[in-house]
Amino acid sequence: MSYAIFRVEPINKLKDLGQIGAHNTRTKEAYKSNPDIDKSKSINNINLVPITHKDYYTSYMNLVKDYKKQHDEKQKTERENRKKTFSQMLDDSNSVIADELLFTSDKDFFKSMTRDEIIKWAECCMDFVYEDIGYDKWQILNATIHMDEKTPHLHCVVVPLIKKFDKRNNQEKWTISKKQYMKDKNYLSTLQDKYHERMINNGYDLDRGIKNSDNEHIDIKQYKKITRKLNLELDSKNKKLSNAMEELESKMETNKETIFDKEYVKVKKDTFNSMKNVIEQTKKVAELQPKIQKVYNEVDKYAKSYKYLEKENINIQKEVKYLRNKNKKLEDEKETLISYINTILKAIKDFFRHLLQIGNEKVKEATTNEIKDYYDNEDFEKDDIYDIAVNTTKEDELFEYADIDKLYTKENNYNDFEI
Repeated sequence: MSYAIFRVEPINKLKDLGQIGAHNTRTKEAYKSNPDIDKSKSINNINLVPITHKDYYTSYMNLVKDYKKQHDEKQKTERENRKKTFSQMLDDSNSVIADELLFTSDKDFFKSMTRDEIIKWAECCMDFVYEDIGYDKWQILNATIHMDEKTPHLHCVVVPLIKKFDKRNNQEKWTISKKQYMKDKNYLSTLQDKYHERMINNGYDLDRGIKNSDNEHIDIKQYKKITRKLNLELDSKNKKLSNAMEELESKMETNKETIFDKEYVKVKKDTFNSMKNVIEQTKKVAELQPKIQKVYNEVDKYAKSYKYLEKENINIQKEVKYLRNKNKKLEDEKETLISYINTILKAIKDFFRHLLQIGNEKVKEATTNEIKDYYDNEDFEKDDIYDIAVNTTKEDELFEYADIDKLYTKENNYNDFEI
C-alpha cells in the first residue's frame, strides 16, 4: 500500500533559503554530482508556481518588500547600537522565514502515471495548500515537481507573511507568523488527516500512514555531509599511504646496503623512516574505517527500523480490514437475528391479544399470567403491554400491573425489542 506523504521543513535563515532554491531550481553546479539526480531528466521538471525573479533570494525579497519597507522605516528611529538590516533581523529571529512543504508517495504510486496525471496530482496538493492550510497564491515563493529523482515529488515553498493588528500602535503591521497556518505539532497531524482525506476524495488510493509517530527520520542531508567528509578524509589518508608505499619501494630497490643476519635486518635510516611512515599511515587508515562503518551501521539500523515499522503498519492495516469485514458480517447477522426475533415477538403479541379478545375466562386468565411473566422477564415493555391489552377485558388488570396510566400514550413506536 502506498502512503500519502506530506511533510513540513522549516527554513530559518536566508542562506538556507538560497541553498534550497539552488536545489529546487537546479541552478547549483554542485548538484550535478548528486547521485539522486539524473541531470538528463531535469528538463522534465515542472514549475507549477515559478519564481518571480532570477533566484529564491531575489524573489523572496520582492515578496516581502512591504515588510522590509516597514522595518527600514522603524530603523530610522532606532538607537545606533540596536539597528539591524532587514536580512539581519530575519536571520536573528526565532521564527521561520519560510516553510518548505513536501508532497510525495512511493514508486508504485507513480509508476503507471503519465506526465499529465502527475501534474493533476500535484495540482490537487496545491489545492490542499490553498484551501486546507489557507495560503494565498501570492504567498507561494515556488512550487516545483521534480521528475529527475528516483520518485516524483512536489516542493512548495511558502512564506507565512501576514498583516496583524498591533494593539500598541493601534494599526496593522506586516509580520511573518507560521502559527497563523500551523499552530503546533498536533495541528500538523490534523492537516495530514485533511491531506489524506483530500487524496481519497480525489480518487487516489493512498493510506494515511502512522499517526503521531515518534520515530526519528534519517536526516539525508546530514548523512551525506558526514559520509562525504569521511570519504574525503579516507581518500586523503589512502593517498598518503600510497605515496609512502611508493617511496619505501623505491628506497628498498635502490638500497644496496641492506644487511641480513640470523636475527636482524639492517637498513639505512631514511629507509627505516619510510617504513615507519608506511606503518603510521596504515594505522590512520585503519582508525578511520570504524568511523565510516559506524555511520553506515547507524543508517542501516534506522533503515531496518523504518522497514520493520512499515511492515508492522501493513500487518495492522490487514488486521483492521479483516476485523472490519468480520464486524460487518456480525452486524448483518445481528440485524437478521433481531428481525427474526421481532417477527416472533410480534406474532406472540398478536396471538396473546387474539386470546384476550376471543378466549373464555379461563383462557384469558392463563394468557394474562403468561403476559405478566413476559413483562417480568423484560421480554415485554410497557408499549408491548399497551398494544396487547388496550380495549380488552384485561386492560385494567394489565395496565395496573405494568403501571400504565389510563392516559398513557406510547413515547416510542418500537419496531424491535430489547434482547
